[in-house]
Amino acid sequence: MPSLLPGELLVKVEGCGICGTDVHEYKRDPFKLIPVVLGHEGTGEIVALGSPGLKDFEGRPLAAGDKIVTSVLVPADCPFTHAFPARANLSDGLGVYGLFPDSESHHLNGFFATHLVVRADSTVFQVNGMSVKERILIEPFAVTVHALQRAKTTGLLDFASTVVVQGCGPIGLMMIATLRAHGISKIIAVDSVEQRLVMARRMGAATALNVAALGAEGVAAAVRATSGGFGADFAFQCTGVPAAAASIFKLIRRGGGLCEVGFFMDNGTCSINPHEDLCKKEITLVGSWVYTAQEYPVAIAMLRHLKTIGVPVEDLVTHEFPLDRITDAFEANIALEGIKIAVLPA
Repeated sequence: MPSLLPGELLVKVEGCGICGTDVHEYKRDPFKLIPVVLGHEGTGEIVALGSPGLKDFEGRPLAAGDKIVTSVLVPADCPFTHAFPARANLSDGLGVYGLFPDSESHHLNGFFATHLVVRADSTVFQVNGMSVKERILIEPFAVTVHALQRAKTTGLLDFASTVVVQGCGPIGLMMIATLRAHGISKIIAVDSVEQRLVMARRMGAATALNVAALGAEGVAAAVRATSGGFGADFAFQCTGVPAAAASIFKLIRRGGGLCEVGFFMDNGTCSINPHEDLCKKEITLVGSWVYTAQEYPVAIAMLRHLKTIGVPVEDLVTHEFPLDRITDAFEANIALEGIKIAVLPA
């Protein structure tokens, strides 16, 4: 165990979800991080503090025994963040635990470990009273909360909106739950895996369309039929598949909007017709990238609200593996077994 510097926390890890970004790094190290300890959808219990009087991001005192999650780190000297403080998530120096390489000063920087040292001045949130599964879901729910905030800047979302969510992996399913928590009920889920479409209905989708069974044209026709013949008012593209990113424009009505959420990795390019897909339809398009620390309290409050309205968010965590079987956990994720796969050191 390391000796803690002032302001640091030693956390005993209780669980961490596997993200698609982890899988990309596991398979081919696109970020050039190796050697690295992965795991950023994590949570744990404080076992030691490097100095007294430490508080979390919202000003709550921290003590041994508190349950915590972490958010992004932004360098204090980042010129972009100083110029655009509300867009700190776009900083070139943005950091997330689990995506830091090892260094001489800090070893084991991710949640796929028994313990984690949280550095001084990190964004930490005390989340006592929440289950391990709920806490594992906070980070990915922050992704969907940020995507919703980006979508709302278009002015095209309200209680009556018909919304398509394309791609019902973990982020797509959480996007559906996020929309449901914010009062949107006309949600159309699109995916090719029936198991995921079943879960999409449980998360709040009113309609589930299997593109493998219907084909792209069949899905487009079904969306039009569900929306008065016009197409969806808004869509969230959550697949990370270039072909899907191109086809989703066909599901959106003239004057509608799109939030692209799926590409946290460079998975290639796609072709669209700027005349047919954008100009002629006057589509409003926004991108979404990670989240800000300020969106964590929203995600935490929303998770608690989803539980009160009966959305079974904990059921998104379908598989649990001990740390000594982490390779099996990654291989299960790659094989698309279940939804959210978690690694629990204990």
